[in-house]
Amino acid sequence: MTRRGFTLIEVVLAMALVGLVLVGLNTFIFSMSELWGKNADVRLFDQHVRAVTRFLQREMIRATLPPAAAVNATPVGVQKITPTGASQDNLVTYMELSGNRILSWPESPLPEVFCSLQVRRDKGLFMLWHSDLENHFNDDPPRETLVSPFVTDLSYDYFDTDFNKWTTETAIRTDSSGNPVPPQRLRLKFAYEKLTREALVIVPAVAQGLPNPW
Repeated sequence: MTRRGFTLIEVVLAMALVGLVLVGLNTFIFSMSELWGKNADVRLFDQHVRAVTRFLQREMIRATLPPAAAVNATPVGVQKITPTGASQDNLVTYMELSGNRILSWPESPLPEVFCSLQVRRDKGLFMLWHSDLENHFNDDPPRETLVSPFVTDLSYDYFDTDFNKWTTETAIRTDSSGNPVPPQRLRLKFAYEKLTREALVIVPAVAQGLPNPW
């Protein structure tokens, strides 16, 4: 039986076809990598927004769980805080029994850490924190940790039960006696170059007379 090999023309045609496939594949890969690179800033910015939002939501939920919070308590509320070199302000504040991963203690970490959130113009979102077990808790200003340099604004959402709608306010609301009223949601605005995003953080609460709903 005679075995027939490939002719020169067949080999040349096969090499030409393989070459066309490789050229097309390279063009596709480079075009996709170019598109991917152009959208890198958008993807990284969106990831940052989601990470910061999830972090804050998770930390506030932790503050409502026992033993950090008791039934009928207000684990996430509003307190008057005096930052370093600044005037006193009403800030959303919550307590964490063991702190969190972004807090850097100068010595051994302490429990029962009070954390407050403040946005500063052109600087970002800061967490102001200190433990009530520190010797000078009432006298020394809280420590500061930058959470995100891309947060440009922090506003507060309140639900109006009479009109069944949400109202966004730029400052913490006060009641008729001048006492601060905790919001139901925090509204964060992020900005990077021409990119802007808005995210909501629900302020959790312990149900009145019921087990913690979270």
